[in-house]
Amino acid sequence: MSSDKTRLEIGHVLFIDIVGYSKLLLKPQSELLGELNEIVSGTNEFREAESAGKLIRLPTGDGMALVFRTNPEAPAECAMEIARALKSHPAIHLRMGMYSGPVNEVVDVNQRANIAGAGINMAQRVMDCGDAGHILLSRHVADDLEQDDRWRPLLHDLGTCEVKHGVRVGVTNLYSDEVGNPNLPSKLQAVKKHHAQVRWAAVAIGLLVVAALAAGIFSFLRKGPAHSLAAAVEKSIAVLPFENLSEEKANAFFTEGVQDEILTHLARIADLKVISRTSVMQYKSGAPRNLREIGQQLGVAHVVEGRCSARPTKCG
Repeated sequence: MSSDKTRLEIGHVLFIDIVGYSKLLLKPQSELLGELNEIVSGTNEFREAESAGKLIRLPTGDGMALVFRTNPEAPAECAMEIARALKSHPAIHLRMGMYSGPVNEVVDVNQRANIAGAGINMAQRVMDCGDAGHILLSRHVADDLEQDDRWRPLLHDLGTCEVKHGVRVGVTNLYSDEVGNPNLPSKLQAVKKHHAQVRWAAVAIGLLVVAALAAGIFSFLRKGPAHSLAAAVEKSIAVLPFENLSEEKANAFFTEGVQDEILTHLARIADLKVISRTSVMQYKSGAPRNLREIGQQLGVAHVVEGRCSARPTKCG
């Protein structure tokens, strides 16, 4: 299709994937796809949208993408119907993802209608956040559905999930007592564990810093009123960006998280001057740094620096 005839419109996309498909031999693959096609084409939402000319289906090798041009509820209704039907097909392990976004109709090499655009790409990425049995929705789709009391009890916010190219997307889990997977997806379990590691590492380091500050301030206060000004100066600290000893991207997030957590804990101490994260970013690790000079430039008596390694994950 020529570019001057391309028109963007909003498509409500349901992306479906057979988990473990690539590990199967050719015959089982063909059989599972045949069963899945029968299940999907037998749903009411599929038949109604197709008869109205409001549905485009795209084979994806290990599943399919359904683009509904009817209403935002159509993919969710279809997904729930598919999940119920799968109870009679225990060999098929599906994960599904939904997204509403811009799509444009194109013509493929076989002169058949096809769909491209962000709506398709993001639906696949939302699906990729889940495991077998999960029915995941983007936060935007969930916002639309929760306006209906029928859907609200079935929507469970999971927070954000990092997908391809470092994009972060809000994800919601759709399940009931009858269908769906209520467990936290493995990708988000890893994120939750990572955040817990950051918090505990930061708390431990923060406590050591606070203890050292308290000891220093106490020693100055004991010297009497003449040293009150010096004591006030002593109540100041800067936490420099931690050095990442690993090339892994995840560990870079870890080191940044440790610095943020320490700053958060120190900021809660009354009468303590804490230099902001923005002000210390110019001293990012990599180049040699003179802590005494940095302390003078920032006007603080204490400067904290550290480094983190990935395996095992630890900071010091």
